[in-house]
Amino acid sequence: MIIALWYAGSVWLNAQWVYDQAGRAGETVSFSQVVPRTMNQDRPVLPTPHQVFWELGKSTLGMAPSSKKSLIYHGWVTISATLLGFAIGTAFGILLAVGIIHNRAMDLSVMPWAIASQTIPILAIAPMIIVVLSSVGVQGLVPKSIISAFLSFFPVLVGMVKGLRSPDQMQLDLLATYNASRGQALWKLRLPSSMPYLFASLKVGIAASLVGAIVGEMPTGAVAGLGARLLSGSYYGQTVQIWAALFAAAIAAAGLVMIVGGVERVTLRRMGMAR
Repeated sequence: MIIALWYAGSVWLNAQWVYDQAGRAGETVSFSQVVPRTMNQDRPVLPTPHQVFWELGKSTLGMAPSSKKSLIYHGWVTISATLLGFAIGTAFGILLAVGIIHNRAMDLSVMPWAIASQTIPILAIAPMIIVVLSSVGVQGLVPKSIISAFLSFFPVLVGMVKGLRSPDQMQLDLLATYNASRGQALWKLRLPSSMPYLFASLKVGIAASLVGAIVGEMPTGAVAGLGARLLSGSYYGQTVQIWAALFAAAIAAAGLVMIVGGVERVTLRRMGMAR
């Protein structure tokens, strides 16, 4: 159904160019003649599915992974920034969550600021972060990773706060009868109880981290990465290239989420938690 609607949309949106070309040539075209001419335009308004999949295959399997035109090469550049930003954001989110559940002042002060930070458009602050870091000599992977971390830390923070507070009062009282310290309660009860919440937030966080890496490539005029691929396609009107890069980003995000899901299943199974 989706593919059929996609083809129908391609015919509808690309038909105007066919009619314009026919008008300039002084010829009249019927609908049956218009349809095939909308299928393989060089710069269509909406590429057809087979054009996108052909470009995706050509840019991945049809050339060396090290080629500057390969989506594998560009994808790896983006994924590298994504993974570094995801690691930074995850660590920052977990540390903040631990502080929030143990300190009421942090709960009342940090959490509202964390929520407010997510109302700022990432497209507005990404150039600011890049310019500031560039002025102090920090370039390359790190600025993109910081933007990725900015998007990924919040889901982890919210999920971990919820998870660390998930043990009920009876369990906490039991540890208190054993004279357990806060650190022991955190390690023995709160952290194990928070694992399902953590992995749920990690799946959201790693997808958000990929978005942050792509956004971070756009204001820098980057020459490598999926964001750079989207920019170059936009500059030269290569809509097929843009759509292929978008599908590559979606495939990368799905793969990263699946990896997190695999780690989740293994971890929870070893902890004795049925999933």
